[in-house]
Amino acid sequence: MKGIMILAHGSRVKSTVDTIETVVSMVKDMVDLSETPVEIAYMELCEPNIAKTVDKLVKMGVDEIKVVPYFLFEGIHIKEDIPNEISELLAEYPDIKVTMGKTLGADRRLAEILKDRIFE
Repeated sequence: MKGIMILAHGSRVKSTVDTIETVVSMVKDMVDLSETPVEIAYMELCEPNIAKTVDKLVKMGVDEIKVVPYFLFEGIHIKEDIPNEISELLAEYPDIKVTMGKTLGADRRLAEILKDRIFE
């Protein structure tokens, strides 16, 4: 079964954590969770971390995880830190396949949201 890990940076600021958890809740409302479980993970500063979320998904019967970063850009975390952490973690789960999705990046839908914020 395929599972989704939505990966955010993490923050000590509660409102930031509340925001991503609200977004993930919205995504869960759009996905058939019985077929594709969706869980959140944080790279740092928050729980659950990547390892705990992988473990949770594996215990749910997931054998393929798509990591979807809730990051705007492809910086060092996306290009090196996260892939390295996942690679090390997979030594504990040799039968699990993990793929990385794209960052939010340059997407017209984001530009539309930014335009809306300009005129609020």
